[in-house]
Amino acid sequence: MKTYRDEAIVLRTQKLGEADRIITLLTHHHGLKRVVAKGIRRTSSKFGARLEPFTVVDAQIHLGRSLDVLTQVAAIRLYGMEIAQDYDKYTRACVMVEAAERLSEDDASPQMYLLLLGALHALGKARYPADLVMNSFLLRAMALSGWAPSFWDCALCDTTGPHTHFNVQSGGAVCSQCRPAGSTAPAAQTMLLLGDLLSGDWESAVSSEDFTRREAGSIVAAWVQWNLERRIISYSSLQR
Repeated sequence: MKTYRDEAIVLRTQKLGEADRIITLLTHHHGLKRVVAKGIRRTSSKFGARLEPFTVVDAQIHLGRSLDVLTQVAAIRLYGMEIAQDYDKYTRACVMVEAAERLSEDDASPQMYLLLLGALHALGKARYPADLVMNSFLLRAMALSGWAPSFWDCALCDTTGPHTHFNVQSGGAVCSQCRPAGSTAPAAQTMLLLGDLLSGDWESAVSSEDFTRREAGSIVAAWVQWNLERRIISYSSLQR
């Protein structure tokens, strides 16, 4: 077939020539796609605001030689409009879609799409605090891609936890016997929060204190960037 249709989340856009844009999409069934939206920058464009980041669309795409071409698009959920009104939500959504793009470059899955969709919905509708939504998404997305950290048992010898140290390079919590040099010593409440965010225990997570959330966020950032072996550029825009 020369055309295909799929539900997709707009991750980002970039200019192409005088009137076109390259749209990076995470689709439900076709993985990560970079497609050309022709004429989108003209005032008469039929695409309009339907291709803003964080928007969920129904897209019809024509197969091309180098880049596929977007031929039709209908907006399904305009999360971008809700998220863009709050700078904190916006910057955290940018971190999520950047991480989703990196994780989907080689092996995208329907589960990654659904995970990002759920996180954007929670962020847009303010179901939970924005920092918790972002960190929960990042931990679960990393686990889906094969990098699930341990926040209870020792990541090196499997000794039952809880343990008082965490080491990114070793895979998570480490016991006193295995603890490498340079391991951090997070608060016990922080390790519990990280476990809640990974498992999706929101009732417990939302009752956490600000210090615990900040410490957990630092650990998540270190975990993501160490395992991806690259910096998440959007992290630099987060409010400190």
